[in-house]
Amino acid sequence: MKKLVFFAALVLVAYGAHSQTTTPPKTDVAVALVDNQNFDFGKIKLNVPATHKFVFTNKGKVPMVITNAQPSCGCTTPDWTKDPIPPGGQGFVQATYNAASVGAFDKKVTVTANVESGVIMLSIRGEVLADPVKSN
Repeated sequence: MKKLVFFAALVLVAYGAHSQTTTPPKTDVAVALVDNQNFDFGKIKLNVPATHKFVFTNKGKVPMVITNAQPSCGCTTPDWTKDPIPPGGQGFVQATYNAASVGAFDKKVTVTANVESGVIMLSIRGEVLADPVKSN
């Protein structure tokens, strides 16, 4: 009996996998190619803001429109291309980390745009070092 139940389940799974259809890619969305979605500042100085510019190339057939760039916390300030990025053109999202606290950081910027998934996740990380102790 167990073999019969196992065989029936196997047939149902195989049928379900076979009957799935693939949907064609959307043509009304932009296709963003990002130079590097994860950037590591390495070691940076305390209280010296660090900035990285993520560059996007629109590989789609419609203009890419970035509607928002939302940081994961208030310690990161984003800026971005406000005008539509034409097919083949380039735009940017710039992330500035304020470096006000000593220690490692890993922050995200969620970019909302007319791409297939609706969002692009960017990441900045690094380590803020304390000021060296001055000796007399």
